[in-house]
Amino acid sequence: MEENYPRFYDDDGTEVNPGLIAKPALCVSCKKDGLRNEEILCDLNRMDQQDSDEFICEAYEPKDSYNQDEAAE
Repeated sequence: MEENYPRFYDDDGTEVNPGLIAKPALCVSCKKDGLRNEEILCDLNRMDQQDSDEFICEAYEPKDSYNQDEAAE
């Protein structure tokens, strides 16, 4: 984990490594996957739903709608 990256803890106070939480297919196909400014929110969403049968993300945007000009910013 990066030095400046925030630490996450579960309800029992145990530190959670977001890199060990499975990334749902929805996340992999999202245009925000891998963007540093979205990473914390995505990690929190995945951690919150890790034991759920269905993964839901209200911020999901498919990669095929991704504007390549945004990548240059």
